[in-house]
Amino acid sequence: MHGKFITFEGIDGSGKSTQLRMLANELRIRGFNVLPTCEPGGTPLGRRLREAFLETEETVSPLAELLLFAADRAQHVNFLVKPAVAEGKIVISDRFADATFAYQGAGRGFSETMVNQVIELATGGLKPDLTLFFDLPVAIALTRTDSRTDAGEQKNRMDKENAGFYERVRESYLQIAANEPDRFRVIDANGSTSEIQTRVVEIVAEFLGNE
Repeated sequence: MHGKFITFEGIDGSGKSTQLRMLANELRIRGFNVLPTCEPGGTPLGRRLREAFLETEETVSPLAELLLFAADRAQHVNFLVKPAVAEGKIVISDRFADATFAYQGAGRGFSETMVNQVIELATGGLKPDLTLFFDLPVAIALTRTDSRTDAGEQKNRMDKENAGFYERVRESYLQIAANEPDRFRVIDANGSTSEIQTRVVEIVAEFLGNE
């Protein structure tokens, strides 16, 4: 079969990263050639950019944030995503360009025109074939991220944003989903891990079966 590009999106604490790992394992069991990846950090250069950006104690300007994510994405697209899809692999990425539109556009307040220009430049026009958005009320998401910190997981810069920031991000994601219903699937991320996994596998299996 032809390669496919699937992305997982959601605010921090939505559980998308766990679901991505579970889906990749399930698809491998079913005989698919799967490549899980993430943004930022899907390439060696991206991992260095992620460390420099997310783990720094330095104040980072919103414009620097926007451009750093774009640099990571350009490297990711050209040296991982496009080659893997061309080889017939199913690439599943934890975040892609929709995250920039939601986080830097709605979250940081950059204009839609500027954000779209940066996204186009970094992606070369590449869009996912399917996007799963894990929707979760912000209050629950923040409780989850706080629990991770209590369990010893270190917070990164994005985990420290306030509820108002994440409300803007969530609403932006929901608006993108409403505008692109053929590509987006909205998943209620407030269920159990197994319930959500069942729904994810159903959606992706149907998508791949129809191709």
